[in-house]
Amino acid sequence: MLALKPRRTETMQARDGVSLVADIWEPEGNGPFPVLLMRQAYGRKIGTSLCYAPPEWYASHGYIVIMQDVRGRGDSGGEFVLFEHEATDGADTITWAASLPRSNGRVGMFGFSFQGSNQLLAAGEKPAALKAVAPAMIGWQLDQDWAYENGAFPMRANLGWATQLAAETARLQGDYEAQQALFAASRGMSFNGRQPTVPAHEALLAKYSHYTRWRETPPGDAYWDKISPASRLTEIAELAPAVLLIGGWYDSHLLGTLEAYRALSPHMPTRLIVGPWSHFPWDRHIGDVDVGEAAITDIDQQQIAFFDQYLKAAPIPDASPVRLFDMGACCWRDLPTLSSGTVPSYPVGTGRSAIDTRDGILSASPVPPAPSESLTLDPWRPSGPCGGSFGFPGGPVDRARTDARSDVLTFTTLPLEFDQLLAGTITGCFEIESEYAGFDLHACVSRIDQNGKVHPLAEGYALTAPGQTSLPLRGTCVTLKAGERLRLSLSLSCFPVFPINPGTGASPITATLDQQQVTTVHFKCGSGTYLLLPWIKQER
Repeated sequence: MLALKPRRTETMQARDGVSLVADIWEPEGNGPFPVLLMRQAYGRKIGTSLCYAPPEWYASHGYIVIMQDVRGRGDSGGEFVLFEHEATDGADTITWAASLPRSNGRVGMFGFSFQGSNQLLAAGEKPAALKAVAPAMIGWQLDQDWAYENGAFPMRANLGWATQLAAETARLQGDYEAQQALFAASRGMSFNGRQPTVPAHEALLAKYSHYTRWRETPPGDAYWDKISPASRLTEIAELAPAVLLIGGWYDSHLLGTLEAYRALSPHMPTRLIVGPWSHFPWDRHIGDVDVGEAAITDIDQQQIAFFDQYLKAAPIPDASPVRLFDMGACCWRDLPTLSSGTVPSYPVGTGRSAIDTRDGILSASPVPPAPSESLTLDPWRPSGPCGGSFGFPGGPVDRARTDARSDVLTFTTLPLEFDQLLAGTITGCFEIESEYAGFDLHACVSRIDQNGKVHPLAEGYALTAPGQTSLPLRGTCVTLKAGERLRLSLSLSCFPVFPINPGTGASPITATLDQQQVTTVHFKCGSGTYLLLPWIKQER
């Protein structure tokens, strides 16, 4: 490792004259050195502390490391308007960083969540100096994998994040009373108002955050293309930086990370790493389970090897395009691609699958004639999250009691006869009858171990209606051992993660408590209702 010069602070000017402030770490010596850049929405002083080694660690490996406050945050000037200046400001910063004394003119970017998506927005401006990016846990098309999920509004996550950003904006503007009120709201978040998506601190959110705009802008609106990396795919492909995408099986942003991989990998060198993690921390302990020492993050080392290859032309051993953590075998698996589910499994039962967890079977083939399975939502006692991607805590938390509820359908395979690897994304296809105009659908695929614990693997949620529904779930990688089982659980709510669907066809976002009603649907079990599972053949 190299010795470092003292950290210094510098200011640059964006193309419209706004000042952007950054801290810089540099190695001793003449260089030249490549640059690693992170553009922070939470203040550059927080740096890399949530998920990565400190900036000094990266600098000691022979890099000029820059932590910059994005527009309107920290000490930078201008107004923070979520994602709307990240493309041009990012491109201007890359050009500035490449021209620093002792820079070799090659720039890489890293960071997760907001700091991940803004890398790809900047890449869409085609700054010539940007040679490599390492976005972690990102939004790709924000109206599909961040602000909404399959048309449903992730109320709790959207409200929580907006409250955090609003509190910081209020502080920076000197409105300390508003900051205190927002801080208090974040510690006692309530969804018990007449309209759950409109909290008591609505006025402060409207003044200091994006929340109202996101809530009131439907999916498909042109606004989402303006702030989504997906709309810049052509330009990113023309620049063709090397890409290292990082995700977590229980991360709320996994859908976006996987879609980015599928979109980018045909056009440029792209590698995907998915660990057993939620949004953070990236450790061996997730939910109720210790998945072993191999799960402790080595992303810092992975990133240095990646940046060495593309910013220093350092030869490295060939790395597989896809590296997935197997939550059953507690090890990493190198695969040539990210698989999509192709093997169908069919839920069948005798009509009592919501009453008796032994009744519903997940079968390798449809069993005609199969009776419909009825499912009812009572808004007075809606089913909620338990672990997985939506629960708190997330991850493999035993959901056996949740599955035992009478408003949850369960379908379970027979015990496996031998170990089998499930690795990739899952899709559910459901044929549904109902007299109600609209309803939500929450699907969860879980692993049942030999002790009967039910640990979520992949979830999906959708705003849907009678007829045929295709529901993409998140991905997973798990070796199911002989004697273990796989379970599909279905419900009509996941409150307060999502608002209650009133069943009238009206939007759950605008629905009030008095409009919610008991809703019943019928799943037509047979060839029209099935899961597509990514079973991977292994030598036995």
